[in-house]
Amino acid sequence: MKMTARQRLTAALRGDPVDRPAVNLYEIGGLVMDPDDPDPFNIYNDPSWRPLLGLAEQRTDLIRMRSPVRKDSHRAWGENQNDKGIRDDFFKTETFEEDGGRTTRTTLTIAGRTMTSTTRRQPDLDTLWTTEHLLKSKEDLQAYLQLPDEVFAETIDIAPLLEEETKLGERGIVMVDTEDPICAAAVLFSMQDYLVTALTEQKLFHQLLGKLARHIQARTEQVSRQLPGRLWRIYGPEFATEPYLPLHLFDEYVVRYTAPMVRMIKNNGGFARIHVHGRIRNVLRSIIRMGADAIDPIEPPPQGDVELAYVRSEYGKDLVLFGNIEIADIENTEPNDFEKMVRQVLKDGTCGQGRGFVLMPTASPIGGKVADRTMKNYETIVRIVESL
Repeated sequence: MKMTARQRLTAALRGDPVDRPAVNLYEIGGLVMDPDDPDPFNIYNDPSWRPLLGLAEQRTDLIRMRSPVRKDSHRAWGENQNDKGIRDDFFKTETFEEDGGRTTRTTLTIAGRTMTSTTRRQPDLDTLWTTEHLLKSKEDLQAYLQLPDEVFAETIDIAPLLEEETKLGERGIVMVDTEDPICAAAVLFSMQDYLVTALTEQKLFHQLLGKLARHIQARTEQVSRQLPGRLWRIYGPEFATEPYLPLHLFDEYVVRYTAPMVRMIKNNGGFARIHVHGRIRNVLRSIIRMGADAIDPIEPPPQGDVELAYVRSEYGKDLVLFGNIEIADIENTEPNDFEKMVRQVLKDGTCGQGRGFVLMPTASPIGGKVADRTMKNYETIVRIVESL
C-alpha cells in the first residue's frame, strides 16, 4: 500500500516496513527558502531556483528543519538571538552594508575586556562567513566565562513548529533543529584557536562546555516535553572528530554533554539524529552509546572515511541512515554516471537488515544560480526512488 510522506518517514524512524525508501533533499524543502523575497541577499529569488524548490515541495518526503528559538536554523549560532534584556548589558550588535556585502559586528564587554566578532554575507552566496571570531586568547575565554547565566536565557516558542506541521499535513514532518554544546563553544573561536584551546586548556574548555550546556540542555528538555515524539537534528559533534581532536576527546566533549540531550528527547518519545560530517568510522560506537536513533550525512570517501554499505552492515540495526550523495557529485557528475551512483547508494543503504534509510544529499548548493546539470541530477534522485 502506498504511504504518505509522513507515514513513510515515521515508519523509517521506528524501524517499521516502508513502501519504498524515503527521499529528502535536506536543506532544499527543509530550510526557509522564499523565492518571492526580493532581498538582494536572498539567492532563492533567482528564477533558476524555482524548479528545484518545486521538485522538493511536490515530489519528496519533506523534513522541515525548524528551531524554537531562532527564525532561521541555518544561521550561525548567536547571529539572531531573539532575547534582549540583560544580554544588552554586555553585547552590542550592528549590521551594515559595505563593499557589496552585509556585515554584522558584535561587541562584548565583560571583566574589563572588549571583544569583537564579525560575520559577512555576500549577495550571491547563501552562507555566512565569520571574518573575526569573538574569543582570541585564554584571557578572552576566562572573561567570557564570567558572563551571568541569565545572558543565555531564551524565549522558546513552539507555535511556529506546530503551525508548520499543520500546513505540511501528510507531505512530511517537522524536525527540531539544535546545536549541541561543542558547536556553541567551537564557533566562538577560529578553528586554529579552538583546537589549541580544546587540546591544551581542557579544564577551561570543560568549564565553557558546562556553561553553554546549561541553557542548551534546558531548552532541549522543555521543547522535547512540549513537542513529544518528534525528530530532532543535533549538529556539532564533528568538531570533535578526527583529525581535529584525538578520539578520547569525543567522549569527553561530545558524549558527556550531548548524550543528556539525546536522553531527554528519547524520554519524551522523540528521535535524535546526529549530524556529523567527515571522518566518523571511529566515533560510530560512541554515537550509538549516546542512544542516537539516526545519523547524517555519512559522507563517502574521500570526504569521509567509511562506506555507506559498511555503516548499514555494522550499525544499520541501531541507526536510521540519512545520506549519502555528495553535493559535489550532484553539481559536477555527468547525468549518466550520476544515475549509476544514485542506484548504488540506494543499494548500499538498503542492503541486508536495517532499521531504516532515507536517500538524501550531504548538503545543498549555496550559489546564486542552479545549473542545468545540477537540476537534472536532482530530478534523477527523485525519479529513481519513485520508480521503486
